[in-house]
Amino acid sequence: MTEETPGFDEKPDVPSGATSDDAEPKAAPQEGAAPAGDAAAQVAGLTAQLDQVRTALDERTADLQRLQAEFQNYRRRVERDRITVKEIAVANLLTELLPVLDDIGRAREHGELVGGFKSVAESLEVVAAKMGLQQFGKEGEPFDPTIHEALMHSYAPDVTETTCVAILQPGYRIGERTIRPARVAVAEPQPGAQTVKADSSDSAEAADDKESGGPDEG
Repeated sequence: MTEETPGFDEKPDVPSGATSDDAEPKAAPQEGAAPAGDAAAQVAGLTAQLDQVRTALDERTADLQRLQAEFQNYRRRVERDRITVKEIAVANLLTELLPVLDDIGRAREHGELVGGFKSVAESLEVVAAKMGLQQFGKEGEPFDPTIHEALMHSYAPDVTETTCVAILQPGYRIGERTIRPARVAVAEPQPGAQTVKADSSDSAEAADDKESGGPDEG
């Protein structure tokens, strides 16, 4: 009998319970790889979140712009009201001083504004002018019912329209606001003055024609 030598046909020992497939090495899965469907879903989700954030940002921006506009309007309104209140307060104060200024004016007209009284009066007038008080009303200016108050009325041959011929009390204004109209005496043209003037002009023309031998004959 010859000695048998193990050949290559003999299979190695396999543990019980294991198959031949388990014995073969498996390929390692690729790291970082994801199915195409999952990636598209993630992109869609991120896009939807971005849209929501943009919408919320637009809404907050609009709210902020609206609040800024309301604040600007409020600040302008407060500033306008502050200026109005200041003007009213100044006008009320100066209105109370008008009788004093009238007394100063009458004293000046009569030559009684002398000495220390003159210095005090002039200082008061300077302060009133700095606060915006302006005096108006002059003899010879046309009568304006919006700034003049007629206390006396007469006719005069040398006026062509209703004219202030005397200032009984000067008027005062602050800026464009009249706090007291000028109280004046007015004069109107005499009734029929225009007719008389026209008749005299016609008579003068007729006399000129008579002296020149009448109108030229064609």
